Amino acid sequence: QVQLVESGGGLVQPGGSLRLSCAASGSIFSINAMGWYRQAPGKERELVAGITSGGRTNYADSVKGRFTISRDNAKNTVYLQTNSLKPEDTAVYYCNADVAERGKFGTENYWGQGTQVTVSS
Repeated sequence: QVQLVESGGGLVQPGGSLRLSCAASGSIFSINAMGWYRQAPGKERELVAGITSGGRTNYADSVKGRFTISRDNAKNTVYLQTNSLKPEDTAVYYCNADVAERGKFGTENYWGQGTQVTVSS
């Protein structure tokens, strides 16, 4: 079994920054793609940013130029640096990872429990 634990959320004023972290632990052989999603009240969960094991990234249009995703493969951790935050960025942010587990074939997709980001003055 694998666990993803997010941290770094909180309350921030418009224009501020937060750095989200997500650490994976458990019976991990390797991690393929990792990503950050978010879900605002009354809305569907949406992809914010993704990163492959090789470091290739993609972003939602709404966050391009403001958010940066990165990962530390040695620590099984993915980060999301969020800058120039706007009220519309308010949501629960979830970490996602495709994990190859020791002793198993293929990969399993895992989600973290979410961390709240609130952008308000």
